[in-house]
Amino acid sequence: MSHIINNNWNAKSAWLATAALAAMLSMFYVAPVRAAAPGITGTSFNFSAEANRISQPDGASVYSWGYGCRTAPAGFAPAAIAGATCPSMQIPGPTLIVHQGDQVTVTLTNNLPAAAGNTSILFPGFQVCAAVMNPDGSCPAAPTGVPGLLTREAAHGGSVTYSFIASTAGTHNYYSGTQGDLQIEMGLYGAIIVLPTAVPAGCRAVASTLPDGQTDYRNAAAAYNHAASCYDREYLFQFSEMDPRIHSQAEDQAGAACTQPGGCMAVDTEPYHPAYFMINGRSMPDDMDPNYAVQYPHQPYNGNPHMHPGELVLLRIIGAGRWQHPFHEHGNHVRILGRDGNLILSQTDATKLAGPLLFTTTTTPGLAMDGIFYWTGKGLNWDVYGHSAGGLYTDAAFPAYLGKPVVCIPDANGYYTADPLAPNYYEWCQDHNKPLEAHPFGAVGSGGPVTLPDANILTNGSWYGGSPYLGPDATTRAVGPTGSTPPSGTIANSPTGEAGFAFMWHSHNEREITTNNIFPGGMMMMMLVDPQAYLINEAN
Repeated sequence: MSHIINNNWNAKSAWLATAALAAMLSMFYVAPVRAAAPGITGTSFNFSAEANRISQPDGASVYSWGYGCRTAPAGFAPAAIAGATCPSMQIPGPTLIVHQGDQVTVTLTNNLPAAAGNTSILFPGFQVCAAVMNPDGSCPAAPTGVPGLLTREAAHGGSVTYSFIASTAGTHNYYSGTQGDLQIEMGLYGAIIVLPTAVPAGCRAVASTLPDGQTDYRNAAAAYNHAASCYDREYLFQFSEMDPRIHSQAEDQAGAACTQPGGCMAVDTEPYHPAYFMINGRSMPDDMDPNYAVQYPHQPYNGNPHMHPGELVLLRIIGAGRWQHPFHEHGNHVRILGRDGNLILSQTDATKLAGPLLFTTTTTPGLAMDGIFYWTGKGLNWDVYGHSAGGLYTDAAFPAYLGKPVVCIPDANGYYTADPLAPNYYEWCQDHNKPLEAHPFGAVGSGGPVTLPDANILTNGSWYGGSPYLGPDATTRAVGPTGSTPPSGTIANSPTGEAGFAFMWHSHNEREITTNNIFPGGMMMMMLVDPQAYLINEAN
């Protein structure tokens, strides 16, 4: 599998990022949990639009509107996801996971307060019928719902049905087509993942278990029907912001009697002053709690990516609010595959991708994009696994690796890919056996092992292995089998612990990494690079 990004990550930036995070993670550490791209499956969906409340890390309970399941969905994906639910209202709305070519039908019932007036759903990029589509793909002469400005709408207590052919693969969004300045702000938006029809050449088919014993949580083998869009993991991020003043006005007027289609609310949506900045309906650190966590009954989706070195990670990114958000994925650039289901290819060679390489995946309101991210350690100029010449990987907690010779035979791209079960799979072989040279971050002389870093510099927490190396036995490999124990007060990982590298993924608009102007919060999460020996469990 070829890699399409040149990694420009460097050691200094990694250490600086780690130092900046030390205090924060010691305060906000949560149990290791995963993200995946969860949603509901099928071709026919029955939605309700209704009011309820969502929570924020500052303790606020915010009156909101959202789409949810009126009847139970056909199923949930990924198949191994745990605790999946589809409440009657959620933010964002249920992620629809369908297949390219499916005829998709969504029936929406308007259970919003009467004062909110009519409501609807737009499905950008698809030819939509306001009724169940005829067998020949044409729209019936008699549409459902009532006329609206942009689409047919559901009156208060009434319903409208939409149907369309999921014609293009990739990530798409949906949102209210009625009073968008109010209804989208209140939470009426969601995502559609359209899976390609086949497994492109060179892509690994979805299986229940991978060759290395790990569970496969992907929804498909590739993002598009193209060999250059293969991936190993996937995560969906929907970015939105929220002005609680607007929500308070809507709540104050929600009980008013009303028979007008446009509603009877007089809510000022300008000037706009958001206080909350959310990823998948949650702010940091709530977005690092599990999917479907019981403490967020109307915010089921999290945002907490994990990966192994060398894995191609598909990022599905949607701008769901009214502002742009310059989101930065520390560790590498992101190669954009396509936008709104449109794969970006070279004009002269359709086998080649032509999407931009982005330092920040700046979201645009209403726009969805797919991109590939990966991390390998290339460019560090030291051995991230802490090998030594002639040594063995000594982790007794993983018998499959015990006593396995540490080798790094480069493939055509310079990585070790001959043995997917090796603990240093996708190691950048040019750095194999290179010690961490002496510099201000705590290493000692050339050719020998490093000393344990100053506990005040590196993060002290359950993601910290006690040394600058990947792996659950990284402390032993840093100081040798008879070396010193970690510094006093350090929380050292057990041999079965995670001990990965933590990178902050966050908005580059500083205000957006706060919650009601309090740091840390907002559009922020941690991306963890876990050693190959660690089994990543995305079941929650």
